[in-house]
Order: sequence, then structure tokens, then C-alpha cells
Amino acid sequence: MSAGAALRVLVSGCARTLATEVLWVRGRAFHGCAPLCAGHNKWSKVKDVKIPKDAARARMIAKYAMMIRVAVKEGGPNPEFNVALAQLIEQCKSKSLPKATIDAAIKGAEKAKAGAQYLYEARGPGGCLLLIEVLTDNNTRSHNEIKHILMKNGGVLCDGALHNFDRKGIVVASRDGISSERALELAIESGAEDVLETEDEEAKLILQFVCDMSSTKAVRTELEALGVHTHSTGIEYISNSHTPLGQDQLEASTVLLEALSDYPDVVRVWDNIQAQE
Repeated sequence: MSAGAALRVLVSGCARTLATEVLWVRGRAFHGCAPLCAGHNKWSKVKDVKIPKDAARARMIAKYAMMIRVAVKEGGPNPEFNVALAQLIEQCKSKSLPKATIDAAIKGAEKAKAGAQYLYEARGPGGCLLLIEVLTDNNTRSHNEIKHILMKNGGVLCDGALHNFDRKGIVVASRDGISSERALELAIESGAEDVLETEDEEAKLILQFVCDMSSTKAVRTELEALGVHTHSTGIEYISNSHTPLGQDQLEASTVLLEALSDYPDVVRVWDNIQAQE
């Protein structure tokens, strides 16, 4: 799930799925998974070129800090008793966020304004579907601003988009020269549903193993036992149906996602966009 490079680590950056057709591994049919989050397919290469890396990283750090503050308010400052906070800290470390930034976000949670998370459903250029996660202390303001951004860039708020996405657990791991076929074998052996090849914010290849939310910990443990170096776990939305877009529509979608990512209240955006062959 996306959105700009600021959200690349949160919602985008996948270069391609490992399988675009049915592959057979050890006599078992294994399908390439739906592209994950915003831009998790070929078209992400198009949009990410436009984003200045430094500004993107600054926005990404700010959004992570925002999510940490909410997690602390909801579950307390001790990651041993706060699963959401523990996952966020792990993700921050895997993205090389400074420890001082993480600690400051945790300590500053008590003084921060109360905020709440919302999920908006929208339709973008070419009929693509979007899920927009927002963290705000004023939902009326955020709702109006996001509605304005969408209308200005060929989109609109709508109902029903959520039905086109599934909530899944994600285990992020190093690619480490693992072939596509071996990655699929590892997915099967670990109990994952599928695996995607993605890129992190530094354009390094990584693997994302997709599984049921309740199986995330077990899949990660099994992958580690199989010699895979895992980085973090999390929960994401994965599209279960795609909207193929031509070049003009992809470019229009890029503009929309960048505009959404630039709005401070937006944490991440997921889409079901697929580039037409």
C-alpha cells in the first residue's frame, strides 16, 4: 500500500512483482501477488523520478514520528507492551531513522496534540482506487483539504474502494541475491501467501513476504530459520483487483499522489494502479 517518495517506504517503491504469471514451484502453482500499496509495480519508477530525495526523507521521518506519537498515546511508551509501537520502532530502524528522532517522538507524545487516524476512500484518474490514511487533530479540516486535492487532480472521494483491498501482514527481508524462484520457494516453506520484490527509499532491492495478519510473527520466525535476513514486520493493504492505466493516466495519478503525500496530515496512500502493457 501508497504517493511520492516521502511515502515510498510506507506505501510505494515496488519495482515489480516477482511473478506476472502462474509459476510452478515444486509442482505447486504459485501466483504473483497483487502489487502492494501505492505504486508497487512498474509505474512506480515513473513517479519516483520526480521526487527530491532529501525532501522525501524529511517528510517520511515526520510521518513516522507522527505515527509513533499516536501509538504511544494509544498503548503506552513501552514497546514490550505496545505491539504497534514496537513495529514502528523496528520499521524506523530498518530505514535508518536516527535513534534520537525515535526517542524524541516517544517522549513528546504526552505533549503532542491529541490525534486520530482516519481512512478515506477515493477514486483517481482512470478510475483507479485509493485508500488514504490520515492522522489529524481536526478531521473536518483534513476532510475538506483532501477533497480539494482530489478534485483539483482528477479524483473524488467515494464509497466502496476498501472492498478492493485486503489487510495483510508483511515481513520485509533482504534480497541478498535470492532468485525469484527461490523467493517463491521461501514463501511456500515459511507459510507466506506470496512474495513481492520491492525497492526501499534508497533503491535497494528487498523482499516483502505477504501473509495473513495473524501469521506475521510465525512467518518471520520461519524465514529467519531458513536463513533469510528480515528487517521488519507490519500491516498493509493489498489490492485484490487492479485498474490498468495508460501513460497519460499514470502521469495524472502521479501528480495526484504527490499532492496527497505533500499534505502533512496524510500518513500513507494505497492504490490499485497497474501499468498497461
